[in-house]
Amino acid sequence: MTNNLKTVALLGFLSALVWWIGIALFPNGGIYIGLLFAVGINAVAYFFSDKMAIMSARAQPVPDNELPEVQAILSRLAQYMDMPKPRLYFINSPQPNAFATGRNPKHAVVAVTAGIIQLLNRDELEGVIAHELAHVRNRDILISSIAAMLAAALSIFGRMALFSGGRGRDNNPIAGVMALLSIFLAPIAAMIIRMAISRSREFEADQTGAMITGRPLNLASALAKISQGTAQIPMRVNPAVSQLFIADPLKALNARQTMGKLFSTHPPVEERIARLTAQSSGMR
Repeated sequence: MTNNLKTVALLGFLSALVWWIGIALFPNGGIYIGLLFAVGINAVAYFFSDKMAIMSARAQPVPDNELPEVQAILSRLAQYMDMPKPRLYFINSPQPNAFATGRNPKHAVVAVTAGIIQLLNRDELEGVIAHELAHVRNRDILISSIAAMLAAALSIFGRMALFSGGRGRDNNPIAGVMALLSIFLAPIAAMIIRMAISRSREFEADQTGAMITGRPLNLASALAKISQGTAQIPMRVNPAVSQLFIADPLKALNARQTMGKLFSTHPPVEERIARLTAQSSGMR
């Protein structure tokens, strides 16, 4: 519940920021042009998110008679959650990782790498798949699409302000100041909020997935192994879809970069494990 409230608050703040800057920069209605572009761009991303993620990760569909253990876990958990079984995809990468996408349960996809199948035992793999199904049930693709739309609107406003010189028809000097803020600060603020929303949804998926299996420590153990693997084994995917994975697939490639927590798509694994450990204690 805390993660959901945090997500609502962040989305509300981001929406207010978009509206405030849009009105300040374009008092004569130009805000609607930026919003229209943002909605159009992200509507395409929302409806085709599964295809884009699959293409980016070079994932291949898994026939029903292959990967029987993964298929069995996926079928059982989907049935328990009263949702259609997602399509299973396989990523031929040694990095241990997995992701889920799809705008709703009927269009859901769960993809696993060769590395995660080899590294985790059955109980840990069950925890990971439950985490991914939690993303689907919690409609996290919709939430991230809304956040992306609002962030894109802010970026578009900045570009519009740059080309227009930040002036309305009345050459309001306040609009010029707002233009500068919009161009340089608003996109950064939007990115920080988007990353915060992404981290919040990861916490929520951890909690929901652990509740589904009833064994939070299995997911905690899986996350510890996955974190070590993603730090050592590189995997090249489009950064735009990296937030879909259970752990940052670009971690090994960005090991020397100090982006900081504010710009991270995933919470620190130590904090995730600590929360799951506390959740396990509460279940006893």
